[in-house]
Amino acid sequence: MGGNCCKPDRRHKNTQDAHRQRQKLLAQLRHQQKVRAAKCIQAWWRSVLVQRTLLVAALSAWVIQCWWRTVLHRRLQQRRLKLLRLYVVEEQAVVKVQSWLRMCRCRQCYCQVCDTICVFQPPDDSTLPYPSHNLLQVQHRLISKQPRFHIEIVSV
Repeated sequence: MGGNCCKPDRRHKNTQDAHRQRQKLLAQLRHQQKVRAAKCIQAWWRSVLVQRTLLVAALSAWVIQCWWRTVLHRRLQQRRLKLLRLYVVEEQAVVKVQSWLRMCRCRQCYCQVCDTICVFQPPDDSTLPYPSHNLLQVQHRLISKQPRFHIEIVSV
């Protein structure tokens, strides 16, 4: 009877083997879970890195676009200023030409008036029997802004 207790029990050995296999399977499962968790963390970290890279690229593109819009705006402003200066120069030239033409027309009219007006002076020794206001009759008419005078001298 006493010999039975020293012999290893097959059931006990089987349970130990089963327990070891369970422990091994549990260790493998835990390892697989850790690997899956590590893969998830690595995937998340890679996505964070990709997002950072994309964010840097997007910000760089935005900065370049802002710079280019500023350059285009400056060019447009410079073009507008050039056109405005050209317009002012042309406008001043037109005003000068118009004033010069008006001055020439006024001068022409003045010269025409000066050429057509005749100054009447009676001789010093003659005495006129008639009043002077009946002596000189002036007729004039204006035609298209060019005055023409007609002076008649009525003799006695």
